[in-house]
Amino acid sequence: MQFARNRINRRMVLRSMTTIAAALGFGGVVTTQKSLAVPAPTNMQNPENSTSNLGAIGSYTVESVSFESNGVTLVGNLYLPQGLTKPAPAVPILGPVAFVKEQSPVQYATRLAKAGFIALAFDPCFHGASGGEPRRYEHPQGKVADFKAAINYLLTRSEVDRNRIYALGVCQGVNWTIQATTEEPKIKALAIVAGHYLTKETIEEYNGGAEKTLARIERGQKALAKYKATGEVDYIPIVSLTDPHALLTIKHIYEWYIRWADRGPAWTFHGQWENRITAMSEAEIWTYRVDETIQKLSTPTLMVHADRAASGETIPKDLFAAIPTTDKKLVWLGNNVQFQFYEEPETIDRCVANITEWFNSHT
Repeated sequence: MQFARNRINRRMVLRSMTTIAAALGFGGVVTTQKSLAVPAPTNMQNPENSTSNLGAIGSYTVESVSFESNGVTLVGNLYLPQGLTKPAPAVPILGPVAFVKEQSPVQYATRLAKAGFIALAFDPCFHGASGGEPRRYEHPQGKVADFKAAINYLLTRSEVDRNRIYALGVCQGVNWTIQATTEEPKIKALAIVAGHYLTKETIEEYNGGAEKTLARIERGQKALAKYKATGEVDYIPIVSLTDPHALLTIKHIYEWYIRWADRGPAWTFHGQWENRITAMSEAEIWTYRVDETIQKLSTPTLMVHADRAASGETIPKDLFAAIPTTDKKLVWLGNNVQFQFYEEPETIDRCVANITEWFNSHT
């Protein structure tokens, strides 16, 4: 179908695309490293850099867990409601581009656990505490596989109601949860929040047109070919105020993201986020088309969005209309901005209230 052009201004698109990513690196310039020489910095290998050591916290318990995805060990935090007397519904969560579990996923997981859901926030392959080389590689199909592996892990837990498996995606994570849901019949219902939907329109508007998008894709393809031929990995920053190769260069976006790169005893709750991404990631992210995938979505779907959330006002509504199932619901939260869906308590509480109501209506 033809999607209407998104009329929000470029500044708004850049803010919304904080999740889209396809490029990182420390500092400003593109860097090259051998793939096997890109371990997490030693000050990020501290086992205390995780909420998994907290145990019982009021109405829920946090448990450190690990499971396999295509032969790679993934690490997550499982949030279990206290006082379970029977199997409970379960929800794995995917967050924004190049995310770690300590970012937006934990905000939703803790609230879902308080509402009686078993929630799994995990680091995808190549990111955070999970395994996989090269580090910080955004691989769309890899994230889809990781999400399905998370569901399979949940099904091994005696606390989980096998007939009540749900899916939650936030920001760019919506793209991969949508695809996983079209491929995984075990998912009872889907919730997608503040999505950065990868369509031709959003991608070109974000990058400044088709020509610039093509240039990014070609750079990613060259980086991928180099990696396959030599094992060397090119990186670019996620955020920078000086490097034009960075994914995000707007000041307020930089200020929000760069604090996650802080390290030291006071910042262990930041997890293992790094301000870099493999340049070859762009070859796959910018060519993904969720508007094609969403037309295969027959699972009950809740979309939560807002005027100034990722992708703007028009495209999410067009995508919602394209979902073939009649069992769907659109919740619009006024003019909220994208970052409110990541950390503002009131906004996230409203989202989770709608999510839990939706999931509980599909048992």
